[in-house]
Amino acid sequence: MAFLGSNYLIGNSTGLEIFDRIKGLPVIDPHNHANVREIADNGCYADAWQLFAATDHYVWEMLRKRGVPESMITGPASPRDKFLALARVFPEIAGNPVYEWIHLDLKRYFGIDEQLSAATGEKIYAAVNAKLATDAYRPQALLTGPLNVEVMCSTDDLIDKLEDHDRANAAFGKTMIRPTWRPDKAMKIFASGWRAYMDQVEKRFGMKLSNLKDLFAAVERSHDYFAERGCRASDHGIELPLRADYDFADADAVFKKAMAGEKLSSAECDCFMGVFMTRVGELNSRTDWVTQLHLGAVRDVRKKLFDSLGPDVGGDVSNHYQDYLPGLVTFLNRFDDRLKVVLYCLEAGHQATLATVARAFGEKVALGSAWWLNDTPIGMRRQLEYIGSTDVFSNFAGMVSDSRKLLSYGSRFEMFRRVLSDVLGTMTERGQIPADITMDLASRMAYSGPKKFWNL
Repeated sequence: MAFLGSNYLIGNSTGLEIFDRIKGLPVIDPHNHANVREIADNGCYADAWQLFAATDHYVWEMLRKRGVPESMITGPASPRDKFLALARVFPEIAGNPVYEWIHLDLKRYFGIDEQLSAATGEKIYAAVNAKLATDAYRPQALLTGPLNVEVMCSTDDLIDKLEDHDRANAAFGKTMIRPTWRPDKAMKIFASGWRAYMDQVEKRFGMKLSNLKDLFAAVERSHDYFAERGCRASDHGIELPLRADYDFADADAVFKKAMAGEKLSSAECDCFMGVFMTRVGELNSRTDWVTQLHLGAVRDVRKKLFDSLGPDVGGDVSNHYQDYLPGLVTFLNRFDDRLKVVLYCLEAGHQATLATVARAFGEKVALGSAWWLNDTPIGMRRQLEYIGSTDVFSNFAGMVSDSRKLLSYGSRFEMFRRVLSDVLGTMTERGQIPADITMDLASRMAYSGPKKFWNL
């Protein structure tokens, strides 16, 4: 089989027929980390490094694994030298999805069939840069053209004013980029920057936060502001699901203690965050927003990396010993049939638990796409098989890019649609699903189902 050929990731003829049916469907991306200002400004990308790797910690981790010095990754080296360092080691990371994603981007959107290596690095860098200098490769042209994005939902802080969203959507002539409300900085009372962030909240909303009631008033104003600008979901990155049965008065006391600069116990932090998350659920249930729970990331375990570069640079891991069930069940029972919830897990071993939870709690609780370290052909396949055998395919919440990189709307969605086609094609050829139902099911999972579920 040719590298990235027509049979890429698909091992049966029915799967190829399915992919032919769904490959051209528009992209619905309910969760990403897009640089909305970059899209609104719509300037030309400076070079291939900026487009392919400057914001992608998946790439950074692969470079570190192959011994590339940090100066050539996040350090002061020139973009050209960084790209050539990437090219030199790129053949050595074959087998990792980063190898496939970047080659898909080169092949599909730049017409470059050569494999990236030390021998081709200079040539490919120059060829990509030449195209990036043209109007056809500006962000807005890529999104509406070859990437075929119909709607995308960015990830935005509670105090954001969303002005870049307004500019970008005005340029598109429609609401193409919707914000997603992420109040993590207000909720994570244990974080070192939480107290300073409260000052920013006060400034943003012109109010004094004397107690938890005041904070929740500011939170509600932010929620209303996002709703007026087309928001359809909130997003929450938490290591363990938070209980929904803590007492408000206890959380209020914790808030006042933290505002005074006093040290909190882990139990006090849990109490505050549980009450906060419960308040979010109430707000979301009023507006029919989807509540996204990204569960399980153990943050910044590599101290040297965090101390020198900070968060979100490739120092997060999974932990299969986490127990999701107790807290999650209290939250889902509190909002049973009132709240749409999407569950994502970082540890593959937790997929079975979440699949059974989604099954138990009916149509409003859904499994999200294979997330982060599971966002691979193997992880996608295993997750889809769990959904089909334990939950229901038709209730799948859909693929998300979860990416900071524009071209991911092409490469990651193609990878997912190919794996989906292969899984459904295999089941059809084994006699598990009638062929006519398979085609409709594939289209629903790839496009119409998520569009309806997320109110997009």
